[in-house]
Amino acid sequence: MSPESTESENDRAWRRTAGELSLPEVHRSIVVPGTGSFWKKLAAFTGPGFLVAVGYMDPGNWATDLAGGAKFGYTLLSVILISNLMAILLQHLCVKLGIATGRDLAQACRDHYSKPVVWFLWIICEVAIAACDLAEVVGSAIGLQLLFGIPIVWGCVITSLDVLAVLYLQHKGFRLIEAVVVALIGTIGVCFATELFFAGPSLTGVLLGFVPSAEILKNREMLYVSIGILGATVMPHNLYLHSSIVQTRKFEQTPKGKREAIKFATIDSSTALMFALFINGGILVLAAAAFHWSGHHEVAEIQQAYQLLSPTLGVGIASTLFAVALLASGQNSTLTGTLAGQIVMEGFLNFRLRPWLRRLITRAIAIVPAVLVIGIYGEGATTDLLVASQVVLSMQLGFAVWPLMRFTGERAKMGEFINPTWIKILGWLTVSIIIILNLKLLYDTFMASV
Repeated sequence: MSPESTESENDRAWRRTAGELSLPEVHRSIVVPGTGSFWKKLAAFTGPGFLVAVGYMDPGNWATDLAGGAKFGYTLLSVILISNLMAILLQHLCVKLGIATGRDLAQACRDHYSKPVVWFLWIICEVAIAACDLAEVVGSAIGLQLLFGIPIVWGCVITSLDVLAVLYLQHKGFRLIEAVVVALIGTIGVCFATELFFAGPSLTGVLLGFVPSAEILKNREMLYVSIGILGATVMPHNLYLHSSIVQTRKFEQTPKGKREAIKFATIDSSTALMFALFINGGILVLAAAAFHWSGHHEVAEIQQAYQLLSPTLGVGIASTLFAVALLASGQNSTLTGTLAGQIVMEGFLNFRLRPWLRRLITRAIAIVPAVLVIGIYGEGATTDLLVASQVVLSMQLGFAVWPLMRFTGERAKMGEFINPTWIKILGWLTVSIIIILNLKLLYDTFMASV
């Protein structure tokens, strides 16, 4: 059977056939060598995973990780680890969906579900993107304030100018975007490696922190922060993003070529997400080593952490490194947030906006609530905004992972690339954990307010 006939059979499994290409301006724009060494091919596929990993170390993670480390020590490291393993599995499924079907997750939803369902999924996904963008805006603004003394409200406004940088990079090619992202991730990594060297955390305590504790489920405050970490780690819009950008590689459109593409793209994303684990774990370990064991249990604000780091660690440059890493994190997340917003709107609605207009709309949706809340409640409300934004992301996760598991588990849609039984079990277990934890948080929050 020819690849063309197999493709047409797979298309018939959807209610509608595939429409426009995902991110058409860069679709299959990066050539993958047909021959060559393992490392040469891996280099060609390396990049999309790091763009996805950016969302797993954005400023929203900082607030939840700082709060978790300062208040509970190393205990929530197990939550970061479990969340990261969930992310690796889910991003692998995104790789399979994009490569095997030629659809991103948003397009797949549009091609399968009815219009009312598609519109509902699009709206809640836009809410999640706005929540993520809110974290990027506030995080970048805090970084500007810490480094240059710029008021946070004005910092929020200044971040709207990053649309110019995004447009420039998109115009110059997808590889340049990937290179800038990797450079910024490297900057964050160096900053935190240096901070951890100064902090000198307990290796035994860190290792024990990776062991799950039943106390997490019993303590409502600990559970709230844990679900915030889950929302900050497994980002719903990253599922849409990854299933699209893996299609920037020009690999052979044969079963063998697709299998090879899935293998290398999975190695790329898994490696990048392990680096994200180091960053997230590093933030929590730094907070635990610097604040929890010194009695500063209530340190939850990024500004507090900045002010206390140097005197607590006895190293003058510690606070500056912290602020530089924060600013790099916020700007990095901006690049991937722009792409995700474009993919979601085009995929769900088959509606295209000019990239600069799409970016300005998304940023305005994030800036307005940030400026209003900070203007009314003061700059002290920024951390609450960051943590709440991550819980919003976590609430939306179920609506993204459910269709992802469903589509990749149907032979009629995936053909020979259908999920094997063990992945189905792990995947649905992941979905169940996400949904159950979110329902428990909603119940506890509601009962506390009654």
